Amino acid sequence: MKITRAGTTPSARGPEDWFTGSVRLDKLFAAEAPGRVQGASVTFEPGARTAWHTHPLGQTIIVTSGLGRAQREGGAIEEIRPGDVVWFEPGEKHWHGASPDVAMTHLAIQEALDGVAVTWLEHVSDDDYAG
Repeated sequence: MKITRAGTTPSARGPEDWFTGSVRLDKLFAAEAPGRVQGASVTFEPGARTAWHTHPLGQTIIVTSGLGRAQREGGAIEEIRPGDVVWFEPGEKHWHGASPDVAMTHLAIQEALDGVAVTWLEHVSDDDYAG
């Protein structure tokens, strides 16, 4: 058995290559081989969001606080709220983040394939974020 205590790993600022705005990453867990699941708590300040990205084995996000937005390529921007569980299919291009006026925190859970859990793409423009 391995116990990981939340709050013992330093928080990290979301890299500008992956995010727009102020984002805090708190890694929660990463399975040891042969496991491949990993999870983090991600907090987005108002207006902050991910860049477009994909996950080779999909991703689940669980909104824990605030008000957010999520969009799949070609789809409408959807509002996400605490308690919402969002599944992105393997390889599905998407982004997610806070609403313009309210911060949002979610748990992000994904698996790595051959050591890769995410492929980062272009930033979401302000016009696209506004809908």
